[in-house]
Amino acid sequence: MSDDQNSQSSPATTPTSIRPSMPLPLDLNNTDRKKPTKKLSFLGCQSGQTTVIADRRRDHIRMQAAAGKLQIAPNQTYDFTSDDLIDEGEIGRGAFGAVNRMKFTHTGTVMAVKRIRSTVDEKEQKQLLMDLEVVMKSNDCNTIVTFYGALFKEGDCWICMELMDTSLDKFYKFICECQSSRIPEPILAQITFATVRALNYLKEELKIIHRDVKPSNILLKRNGDIKLCDFGISGQLVDSIARTKDAGCRPYMAPERIDPQRAKGYDVRSDVWSLGITLMEVATGKFPYPKWGSVFEQLSQVVEGAPPRLSTTYNGMEFSIDFVNFVNTCLIKDERDRPKYGKLLQHAFIQLAEKSETDVAAYVSEVLESMANNGITQFTTNLPAEGWNECFN
Repeated sequence: MSDDQNSQSSPATTPTSIRPSMPLPLDLNNTDRKKPTKKLSFLGCQSGQTTVIADRRRDHIRMQAAAGKLQIAPNQTYDFTSDDLIDEGEIGRGAFGAVNRMKFTHTGTVMAVKRIRSTVDEKEQKQLLMDLEVVMKSNDCNTIVTFYGALFKEGDCWICMELMDTSLDKFYKFICECQSSRIPEPILAQITFATVRALNYLKEELKIIHRDVKPSNILLKRNGDIKLCDFGISGQLVDSIARTKDAGCRPYMAPERIDPQRAKGYDVRSDVWSLGITLMEVATGKFPYPKWGSVFEQLSQVVEGAPPRLSTTYNGMEFSIDFVNFVNTCLIKDERDRPKYGKLLQHAFIQLAEKSETDVAAYVSEVLESMANNGITQFTTNLPAEGWNECFN
């Protein structure tokens, strides 16, 4: 939670501009529920009658879709619309939309709002809001970004989340490209531990497979928090709204997900592969595969070629045998031999991380300060590593 959130008290009264949540009526067409009569009636066949009822139903669903539910704290829940949010600027952009820093006017809470572009009918909007509310009630894992709520605006879905300070993607690229350094292994261990805990929670408690594990979806905070974001919501939305079968980022996909012969079914072990690719990338400062010119090249290298392998001495860098073994275990090509989260949590690398007292906050704060001094902030959107040449000046 941000400092703004911690300083807020539970409202004693609900402001008139914030609508209390009301259940949908079971039957919008008949609120009186009179005793049925045996007399035949052709009232419903009169010209314009059906249209009026349909319009009333459509308008009601539109209102439900436009007004989402925002849960700032266990005892602070509000109905809200986009008019209740002040946009403070874009902080990220991806394939499905943008992420903006916004402030909730009624409490001053600052949050990250991911706006996913899509066009859906009213029935899908209503169902998605119900699904999102279920996820909103499951914010008891401290390695997952807190989800506050969501709403629909003109077909787009706005997902409101806890605001973190940076993504692992921007973090490691700054360290590698601007500081000519690498993330220390004790920090990598804490990142690994937090991510596996989050993924395991999603599977065991929410029955969700993340499907998009990558550096940009692992977030860091100045106080040392390491949290996973886009926890299944983006995957659900991608499938339900965009109707794409390839939920997730292709470069991090496991062989079984991009092989047409095996892509019909996969489980959490596909996310284990994505974690391995992510760890190898942030540890070495370089994506483990060469740049693909086409999907066919990716298919050939990932599905038909040998998997990436880390070694204790890799391109002049030194890694512990436990870390190397963990990464290579995640990158076992045959998913049947690749472990699930239960086994990963028992791995020596994770066990050591769990017992470690590494000061993550001090390290992250120092790097964030250096990033700020070089003009890299939350509002530096998707700045590629090759664009940071000024850091060397």
